[in-house]
Amino acid sequence: MTKEQLEEFEKYDKAKTKVLKYALYKKRTEYEIRQKFYNEIEENMLEDIIENLKSYGYVGDENYIERAIKEFIALNKLSIKEIKYKLCTKGINSGLIESYISDNYEELQNYEVESATKIAKKKLQTMEEADVKNFLMKKGYSSSSIKQALNGGE
Repeated sequence: MTKEQLEEFEKYDKAKTKVLKYALYKKRTEYEIRQKFYNEIEENMLEDIIENLKSYGYVGDENYIERAIKEFIALNKLSIKEIKYKLCTKGINSGLIESYISDNYEELQNYEVESATKIAKKKLQTMEEADVKNFLMKKGYSSSSIKQALNGGE
């Protein structure tokens, strides 16, 4: 191995380690990784590193979507529309998001109704039903979820 090849390999290895640490610290999308290292790592090298990390399962938008949605369900009261928006802001292809939601629609729809019901119960203590309905609509809840929520989640 020539000195130049060795230097290039060391540069690649150092960059790969940096990207891997970033990706492992907190789950990241490919877009977030590209944004973070856009000015630090040569574009072709960054693409090679991302592909390498994808092949080992450290990076992957499909896995990110699944983990993020499970986290949203556990921690937040969000509509399906809000979930889509949050994932889109992470630079994930909307086709992947739609595909995941379509494949898991029943589970997500049940979650949305439960979430809307929790919010409605709390808001109905201080607001009129029409105001609660408007609040939920602004948050992106579907009319069927709002209707179910206002009927006690039935």
